[in-house]
Amino acid sequence: MNQYANYEEIDQAQLQKDIDDIKKTLKVGQKDFEHLLKLEKWGRFATISGFILIATVTILSSYNSGISLFDFWFFGSFGAFLIGIGNVARWSNVTHPILHGAYDKVPNIPHRYTKAGFAAGKRRYIDWLDWIIPDAWAYEHNIMHHYHLGELDDPDNVEKNLEWLHKAKVPMWMKYAVVYLFAGMWKLAYYAPNTQRILANKENKTMNDPRSQKYEFSPFTKKGRELWTQYLLPYGLFQFLFLPLLFLPFGLGAVGTAFGFLVLGELFANLHSFLVIVPNHSAEDIYQFSTPHKTQGEYYLRQIMGSVNYNTGTDLVDFLHGFLNYQVEHHLFPNMPHSFYQDMQPIVKDICKKHNLEYRQESVWKRFFMTIELMVGNTKVLRVEGV
Repeated sequence: MNQYANYEEIDQAQLQKDIDDIKKTLKVGQKDFEHLLKLEKWGRFATISGFILIATVTILSSYNSGISLFDFWFFGSFGAFLIGIGNVARWSNVTHPILHGAYDKVPNIPHRYTKAGFAAGKRRYIDWLDWIIPDAWAYEHNIMHHYHLGELDDPDNVEKNLEWLHKAKVPMWMKYAVVYLFAGMWKLAYYAPNTQRILANKENKTMNDPRSQKYEFSPFTKKGRELWTQYLLPYGLFQFLFLPLLFLPFGLGAVGTAFGFLVLGELFANLHSFLVIVPNHSAEDIYQFSTPHKTQGEYYLRQIMGSVNYNTGTDLVDFLHGFLNYQVEHHLFPNMPHSFYQDMQPIVKDICKKHNLEYRQESVWKRFFMTIELMVGNTKVLRVEGV
């Protein structure tokens, strides 16, 4: 028997008061900004260290310097792994909270660390060069995902997005293969075109038009050209053409070696980001909702019932999770710094206990495999119908 209260049994007005009372005490200051700078430095260190390792093995191998095959693959792969860590850190530990406006209230904050200044215009190439346009991701994530969590309008509704795979008349092993292949390239295959689609729907007011649900990868269509020229090519050309060509003085073999390890780094970045992002709201014990929320108290309730945390710990543990291991706290307080969530977790746990609400927190690996089962159609989410 479920020991927790049902959706209708929760005193939403009291839940709203309890959480709003917390908000009245919140202050963002210099220590929070310094915490962000530390996370940013860790990410940069990973990226630079990874590139140095790749460059070293690439150059040594081009000179036939006697580097062993084991050392070549070990240090090259480790360099690619570090580049993947740095890639995820730029997104989850830096871009994510800044584009939520988490540091806007820090006194004398540099403009480039504000929601309005970060990755804006040409600063995209400095702050967050990726497959995704910052404005498009901010709208898809900050607005559509956060304020429609678990609804059909949630663009990251995994069960809805993978319905085609559930219905596919193919062997189960093939469905697993599709999911794992998708995990290795999901930023390119899903996030880039999906954020473009969601932003276009906002501008065209066609959110429910079936024609707006399709991706256009063809460079011969207007939307396809936009996808390639504004989303994919800036990052793709820099990462997989410009950087490898830096090794041209050492021969074409060196260019190919660097390219291969950079592609491996991109694979690691996709797998890592998939691991810490996708399971936050997708498993058989996560709730989904058939209608929009009606009150702020109901909004808070849905953020708790529709989210799950991973194991938490030191700054390093949380950094490797992208601070997405505090997903419940983040959805209740989306515009707060990462440093805030560590202090807030026990308070949120107490509120959940007071209202007899389940506070889900488990290993990211357990949640990952639960998500895979949902993606292939072996399980289904819990639904609150009529609300």
